[in-house]
Amino acid sequence: MAEQPERTTELGTGAARAAVAFDPLARVWLTEAEVGSSRPDLAYVPRLDGSLRVDLGSLADDGDDFGHIVHHPPGSVLRTGSVDDIAAMIRFCDAHHIEVAARGQGHATFGQAQVAGGLVIETEPLSRIGPVGEREVTVGAGAVWSAVVKETLRHGLTPPVFTDYLELSVGGTLSVGGLGGQARLFGAQVDNVIALEVVTGAGEVVSCSPTRRPDLFRAVLAGLGQCAVIVSATLRLISAPATVRRYQLSYSDLETFLDDQRRLAETGPFTYVEGTAEQDENGAYTSFVIEAVAYGPPAGSTGTVPDEDVAEAEDVAEDVAEALRGLGYDGSGPIVAEALGYFDFLNRLASGVADLKNAGYWTWAHPWLNLVLPGDRAAELARTLLDGIAGQDVGPGGVVLLYPLVRRRLHTPLLRVPDDPVPSLMAVLWTLDPADPAAISARTAANRAAFETVRAAGGTQYPVGAVPMTAADWRGQYGKEWEEFAAAKRRYDPHGLLAPGQHIFTA
Repeated sequence: MAEQPERTTELGTGAARAAVAFDPLARVWLTEAEVGSSRPDLAYVPRLDGSLRVDLGSLADDGDDFGHIVHHPPGSVLRTGSVDDIAAMIRFCDAHHIEVAARGQGHATFGQAQVAGGLVIETEPLSRIGPVGEREVTVGAGAVWSAVVKETLRHGLTPPVFTDYLELSVGGTLSVGGLGGQARLFGAQVDNVIALEVVTGAGEVVSCSPTRRPDLFRAVLAGLGQCAVIVSATLRLISAPATVRRYQLSYSDLETFLDDQRRLAETGPFTYVEGTAEQDENGAYTSFVIEAVAYGPPAGSTGTVPDEDVAEAEDVAEDVAEALRGLGYDGSGPIVAEALGYFDFLNRLASGVADLKNAGYWTWAHPWLNLVLPGDRAAELARTLLDGIAGQDVGPGGVVLLYPLVRRRLHTPLLRVPDDPVPSLMAVLWTLDPADPAAISARTAANRAAFETVRAAGGTQYPVGAVPMTAADWRGQYGKEWEEFAAAKRRYDPHGLLAPGQHIFTA
């Protein structure tokens, strides 16, 4: 059954102008006041549970994103009131050749969810969660991961994998992949989806899974919104720990750092493994930190720890000690270790993000670079890329991430990673002053050059950053999966309406 959102959107009044018709000749949306009496030359908007906004504020908001680099205002914005709204408006747009993009939290960085003059569908109201089942939960595409895990933790359960920042929508991360430090053990978020409900580019509401419409299921997960709009997802759940223990290990040698990451990724007691590269006083990247997190026993409901959980905790501690003994981190520095509540660990970025928002940096430009390096060349490529940005300030809240993935855990065809047992994700998360557009343009050009360097070595782009891409680039990115992906696009979005901002099937 199509989900109804937790909150419905009121029909636009006053400054929030609502469209009631579309003029196919002038290619403009019209409000009731602009239409006047009934006109046979207009296409009237179907009845909606939400509203279709055309006020300048709504258009400006959805003509921007977290990157604050690309600005393509739509012609209208659907404040979704139901899944039926989405289906009806996609059918309407299909009939009148209007392009469509879905938007969750607007966390894209390069206009990927924008559509100049078209329709933006806001999925945020589709935020229902649950009920939570024994090992699964169905959630709306607009639900954010922080809300999902808060609800599942009430039942002692958790999704297996999280992005570092929790205030992203489920539909958004499932459209790109959803990588995080737990991916070394559980794969990406897309690898932990049991079923989806989507609205195709033809306006059809469809349920799909690995056994029901599997071609559509494969085309939607990490499919960048090309074939359908995700409206709900059924997620796999596992037992949640009550606490975790986080270790931070310092390195001065890049190769040793990467070797130890690979070792921890392939075996050992750490559920979560990530890492960062840091500049020294001269601006060179000479310091590296592995962040490794061991999960404690499952959360209990009584507040006491059973004897078997004590034994399990002791076993984990022994395994951690053994794993640490075999690593080559700098012995001169202390091992930083801390115990945290599980949700506190997952939500560790919240206070820092609040500080960035309060200081105004959240609205600065974010020309991010996210690349997946083949493991056998990770040290060489990482050193080349790090030397290329040495001495450059990544900005307030900026960071350079470098951490391992495990290829055999990644099963989603459209999440493209090198054919290497342990590739590495390298992400340079820039925050740049919007008052310097030349610097932002230079950074996106440098991102493109970095992508070309990594691609030539067998690497790929993780498509959440600000990297200019052509249709030919995308064809190369998808490789052997291209033909099936293109066939799904023709089948489920026959007129090419969806997500044009990705530039995958457009010139």
